[in-house]
Amino acid sequence: MTDTARPARRALLAGAALLALPACVAGEMATQRVDPRNDRTPIGMGLDNRDFEEAARALVRSMLESGRLQPRPDGQPRVMAISRITNDTTLRINTNELTQLVSVELNNSGRVVTTTAVGLDGPADPLAMQTRQLRQSGEFNQRTVAARGQMIAPDLSLSGNIIQRSTRVDGGAMRVDYVFQLNLTNIRTGIALWQGQEVISRVGSGRTVMW
Repeated sequence: MTDTARPARRALLAGAALLALPACVAGEMATQRVDPRNDRTPIGMGLDNRDFEEAARALVRSMLESGRLQPRPDGQPRVMAISRITNDTTLRINTNELTQLVSVELNNSGRVVTTTAVGLDGPADPLAMQTRQLRQSGEFNQRTVAARGQMIAPDLSLSGNIIQRSTRVDGGAMRVDYVFQLNLTNIRTGIALWQGQEVISRVGSGRTVMW
């Protein structure tokens, strides 16, 4: 083989190897679309959307069955603001996933509504407040601008924690408990109106790494 032919042959072999690589990976497990409502795929030692949904439903059920969520004096649903949900696990968790699920379940119950105009780190929907600035603009029909005193202040605050406890069990396996804790506080009095927790547990190989 001539010296000029060798580089061309090496390039062809490298290209063939790159083309074969996706086929090998696909042979191990092809990408599939998953229906999250019916998915039963094992997820290892971490948490997925099914766990958040299960925890949220159980906690809301406990909250509603406690009998502590009475209507406002005017008969309207209680108004809840979202405070801090602390992630005390080794996982990268967006705690908004839990608070959103809890809010949806409570709103569907007709007993509680969630304000997005007030929050611990600012409003979830800044536009609700920003549109009040249109009162200063002559370009807008002032009869269509929200008047003063229309917003309803929250009388409930939702806070909580997601805690991880890891323990070695017989045979060298690892058990991980994820504890979802929620507190519902009466803002006027500062008293915890309701408190609850739900535990999601996993048992798996002690060599499992949780990110």
